[in-house]
Amino acid sequence: MHKLTNIIYLAEDEQLTFPLVYDDSGLVAIGGNLSPESLINAYSKGVFPWYSDDEIIQWWSPEPRCVLYPTNIKISKSMRSVLRSPFFQFKVNENFEAIIESCSSTKRIDQDGTWIHDEMKKAYTDLRSLGIAMSAETYFKGELVGGLYGLKMGNVFFGESMFSKISNASKYALIKFAEYLHESGVGIIDCQLETPHLMSLGAQLITREKFLEELDKHL
Repeated sequence: MHKLTNIIYLAEDEQLTFPLVYDDSGLVAIGGNLSPESLINAYSKGVFPWYSDDEIIQWWSPEPRCVLYPTNIKISKSMRSVLRSPFFQFKVNENFEAIIESCSSTKRIDQDGTWIHDEMKKAYTDLRSLGIAMSAETYFKGELVGGLYGLKMGNVFFGESMFSKISNASKYALIKFAEYLHESGVGIIDCQLETPHLMSLGAQLITREKFLEELDKHL
């Protein structure tokens, strides 16, 4: 392992060591691997991988951090009607691989390509086999139409990505999943980066220092 400015460069068989020195951009390290051990080690310290398939692995810890407290989720009047109706059905961990594939293939505004490439899919599928990765799923007439996936460690859920094929499907999955997580004892959902969609549901920005305190508390 060696450093250039604040960035740690890892050999392929290395894991991150802590504490870290954070770059202003939020990038903390380059290289390493996506083994279950490396991912668990990184997430437990507030670091996650994010890179394109033509790049070397990059590890990030953004400042500020976007989080959602399950008890603070905002539900609009129109969304309450959706939740009361039998229009959607909610399931957990029924079809993880379909969720991650849909998150990968869904086209997003102002985004060229996806960071959920084959290496990432395998890494999180391996974590699913260990009972760490989870999926929340929305169905309409038996068809998967929205959902999200991430990691549950201790009483923290680390959200990775979500998708929606029809209106309100991903929002429905997140609201129902937040309720499910709260009942399971989860105190905080890591959303990583701010989006208008997440902020409209009650997500908020906190400092990296505060986020690491939350991890210590809930992990």
